[in-house]
Amino acid sequence: MTNPYTTPSASGPAPKWARKRYVLPALALALFVGAGIGAGGGDTTDDAKPAAAKPAPTVTVTATATAIETAEPEPAATVTATETVKVTKTVTARAEADTGSDSDSGGDAGSVYYANCSEARAAGAAPIYRGEPGYASHLDRDNDGVACDS
Repeated sequence: MTNPYTTPSASGPAPKWARKRYVLPALALALFVGAGIGAGGGDTTDDAKPAAAKPAPTVTVTATATAIETAEPEPAATVTATETVKVTKTVTARAEADTGSDSDSGGDAGSVYYANCSEARAAGAAPIYRGEPGYASHLDRDNDGVACDS
């Protein structure tokens, strides 16, 4: 008898159908083995009845968010501090006529001094501009030429 499966000659690579004769039977064997494993479902008996469904307690959690109104606190009482200022000297400024002389016309009548801006405001002189009677650098905080401007 002659062998239908002859060995290929060493003259070139094996034909493609020669590889298929090993691969196809291996795939078929793997298919049957896998089907056999999947079908053999373990320990089963023919007289077993399905278990009746029994009621079981379940736990249900419900979360409810409740907005609680809180009373707004009443505003605190407003405290106003008032300061009474005593004016020690009241001076009325007069326009002087220019007579061409550089002499002083009476000493102290043109000079006004305010210790702070509260005194200047109480006298009705605020704001005081540089060059006016009563202007002093200690009353002009930002040195812009206007004393007691705020």
